[in-house]
Amino acid sequence: MKKKFAYLFTLFCLVLFLNAQETTANAGFTVPQDGIRTSEQGFAAEEFRRGVQAFYKGTYNDAIVQFEKALSYMPDDNLILEWLGKAYYKAGMEGSALSYWQTAADNGYGGLLLENKIEVVKDRRVTGDSEDKLMRLSEAGSFEGNINGNLIFSGPVSVLPDYDGSFWVTAYSSNELLKISLNGKVIERVTGPLTGFDRPFDIIRLADSNLLVSESAGNRLALLSPNGKFIKYIGSKGRGVGNMVGPQFMATDNLGRIYVSDFGNRRVDVFDAEGNGLYYFGLKSGSFKGLKCPTGIAVYEDSVFVADENTGSIYEFDRSGNYVRDLVEKKTFSKPESIKIWQGSLLVTDTNRIVSVDISTGAVFEYVRTGNAPSRVLCASPDINNNIIVSDLTANEIYVMSKMQELVGGLFVQIEQVDASKFPVVTVEVKVENRHRQPVVGLELENFYFTENKRAVSNLQFIGSAANNSYADITIIIDRSSSMKEYDSEIETAVKEIAASMQDRGTLRVISAGAVPVTEYEGKPSGVSSFTVEALKTPIAKSVPADLAIRLASNELINAAKKRAIIMISDGSVTESTFAKYTLSELSAYLSNNSIDFSFVQVSQGAVSREYDYLINNSSGEQYYVFRPEGLGSIVKDIINLPQGVYQLKYVSALNKSFGQKYLPVETEVYLMNRSGRDESGYFAPLE
Repeated sequence: MKKKFAYLFTLFCLVLFLNAQETTANAGFTVPQDGIRTSEQGFAAEEFRRGVQAFYKGTYNDAIVQFEKALSYMPDDNLILEWLGKAYYKAGMEGSALSYWQTAADNGYGGLLLENKIEVVKDRRVTGDSEDKLMRLSEAGSFEGNINGNLIFSGPVSVLPDYDGSFWVTAYSSNELLKISLNGKVIERVTGPLTGFDRPFDIIRLADSNLLVSESAGNRLALLSPNGKFIKYIGSKGRGVGNMVGPQFMATDNLGRIYVSDFGNRRVDVFDAEGNGLYYFGLKSGSFKGLKCPTGIAVYEDSVFVADENTGSIYEFDRSGNYVRDLVEKKTFSKPESIKIWQGSLLVTDTNRIVSVDISTGAVFEYVRTGNAPSRVLCASPDINNNIIVSDLTANEIYVMSKMQELVGGLFVQIEQVDASKFPVVTVEVKVENRHRQPVVGLELENFYFTENKRAVSNLQFIGSAANNSYADITIIIDRSSSMKEYDSEIETAVKEIAASMQDRGTLRVISAGAVPVTEYEGKPSGVSSFTVEALKTPIAKSVPADLAIRLASNELINAAKKRAIIMISDGSVTESTFAKYTLSELSAYLSNNSIDFSFVQVSQGAVSREYDYLINNSSGEQYYVFRPEGLGSIVKDIINLPQGVYQLKYVSALNKSFGQKYLPVETEVYLMNRSGRDESGYFAPLE
């Protein structure tokens, strides 16, 4: 059935490809069919060429001006209409972009490719980043443990997705740890220390990026480096504090404490961040009859949730181990296993199904059921691409589950930049997302197919993925409104902590959002180590247009590092002038369409305004309180760990550049399991 579905899906993509109309590279003003240009065509061609160059430099306002000039000479040219729409889209003015694209589509240009782009952007404008959380999952792909008699892995129990789209798997039966790419390739095999693992069960990542593996038969935890090198053991066999018998699933809290479901001792063991035993809980106490067979465990805010295989229930404790309540009734589950946090709910595996449990009400929703075939689903973990990676012990298989809407909608692919300065070597930057602006991470060379006028390019090479970048360029915006007069020390604390956490990597900019936004500093993060509010040139103002400051910060980040973010320091209040020039939808589109994240550091304890909350939620950013217990040192790390679906590839062009005057087309298709997406663009070679 799966093979039949994959075949039909591939056939559908092929039909989509064949029906998409070719970019008009040999029509209109670029290369007149009679070989003779009119004066209007000549002027339009020159303005269009300048517009394309401005677009790839990230100066979208200049590109809009050039394309509109070109359109004034040739109002009916569909290629100009398409590029003008692209420039407006990148500038955050999606309504104008849709208008120009729709005009070109009404003229019969672009085919299914342009129609799909219009549909996706319209859908985003209506729904934003939100989507129905309670939507059933479907299989997007699977990786078998045994292929044609060759054993790849045996007994998968737990999966741990990584930031780059790959994931770790504990192979219980073969006593090893494997790292597998999004395309199903085994990247790494780890067998532990010299004595090897003793039935590895669960794997989690600690705050310092080290890995922790529970060894069920070894009655201990193995601490590993981020790449799987053994460091030390934590815990030992026994019944006292710091001891365990048959450890299974694990979780951590924001203080670094480690919680382990101790199956043999019928309890939960707790260790500090250094691996020292602290206490245990879950025994009979008061009205609570005690854990019988504890399995999955998860920490959410101040609560610890523990599944019990014997009672078929999930219990809630506070982080000190005090029993709070039964989250669901007994026998709700057959044999509950792992628990993970996903979209503010508990993601629970139960024999042959995966369900969501509402943390507040205990309401249960079934995401997927694997069917009647022998199955024992032990772990379901959300990855960076918003998929669910599922391990099936009985089937010896790993599934990638996605929401049905994502499988049907396919991928949204955009050619962001083309660098032809070393023509015929052409470097292309491609952005890959799903329909809800969420980046797709973990793609490799085999996922891309490039063509020129529908002919495959030669010597296609994969340069890299922005998801692997380990630093970020950051712009701090300091709110200089009158309500911020009393927060000088908070501002100074925030700026210094953010700068220090950058570890002097990347570029730091500081912008004052006063009556007129001003760039106060640009350079190495260490340059603001002695920052004071008194040193700011911009005075406090009664009327502060924060939208202009956000726009200025975004402009300066367009050509910055691929991981880039704006951090606003404010009390969260707004006035009539705060967002008077640009609407919130325009600002959020400008941020999202240029892969700029917007985070917020609040200097007061009041609620942040709905306007700022909208920008945070629609740009993958986070909100932080300046004096939170763990400090602000993790903000930069959070930004670096945000997914980025931007890729660079290069190839050797076979086209004739015609002295740099000819518009040269390029097309790309991206394939990932049962999904695909496509985009077309073009460029000009250097003038001769």
